[in-house]
Amino acid sequence: MKRCTLDWRWVLTGVAFAAAGAQAQQAPGTLTDLQAMGRQTLAQSCGICHLRPVRNSPTFGPLLSSASAAGNEEVWRALIVNGTERMPSFKYHLKPAEIDAIIAYLKTVPAPAAATPAATK
Repeated sequence: MKRCTLDWRWVLTGVAFAAAGAQAQQAPGTLTDLQAMGRQTLAQSCGICHLRPVRNSPTFGPLLSSASAAGNEEVWRALIVNGTERMPSFKYHLKPAEIDAIIAYLKTVPAPAAATPAATK
């Protein structure tokens, strides 16, 4: 009768990879489920005006970041729900949970670096 032997090196390697995967999910800089939903909702509903289609291209609306609206959640919410003269209202398009997700995501977006003046010759 053959005995089945287990190579513990493979088991320990699998455990090490599983532990590394668990740490990677909780590493700083990763998005929570709510923030990831906010990123997706922002891209789908707001991206046409607020995201650049290609690098260095202009946008219709301002680029959004944690510094937008002075970082005030209530201002963000009012702008999204009520719109402005140049921005449509999303109160009938987005659910309150989606608006909360967008705000949670915007808190994670760093403010864009200041534009450097063009070099003159």
